[in-house]
Amino acid sequence: MSESLFQRIGGAAAVEAAVDLFYRKVLTDPDVMFFFDTTDMDEQRAKQKSFLTMAFGGPHEFTGQDLRTAHAQLVADGLNDSHFDKVAGHLQATLQELEVDEDAIAEVMAIAGATRDDVLNR
Repeated sequence: MSESLFQRIGGAAAVEAAVDLFYRKVLTDPDVMFFFDTTDMDEQRAKQKSFLTMAFGGPHEFTGQDLRTAHAQLVADGLNDSHFDKVAGHLQATLQELEVDEDAIAEVMAIAGATRDDVLNR
């Protein structure tokens, strides 16, 4: 059996490093940081780590809301394609900075892209 994307990118330690670096980028980006003004970032990081672990084929521990529910208020507050693209760009830059294999990055970005309509409630 072939390794999951989760295993190929380095498992839990890699997801943890990626989420932490990713949010450092997002929270310093004036185009998107305001969406997190009232967010408990420790809780947000934990949810993101669980979600990405599940999405990448790792141990299923994610118990958060579905993407539409989780992002509904953000969409009401103006979340749109340009914001999605900025955040996705931060994810890609994070993975490149962590020297994740380009094929794995392409796989991650395909998974992220597939969430667009749910995140934007379309």
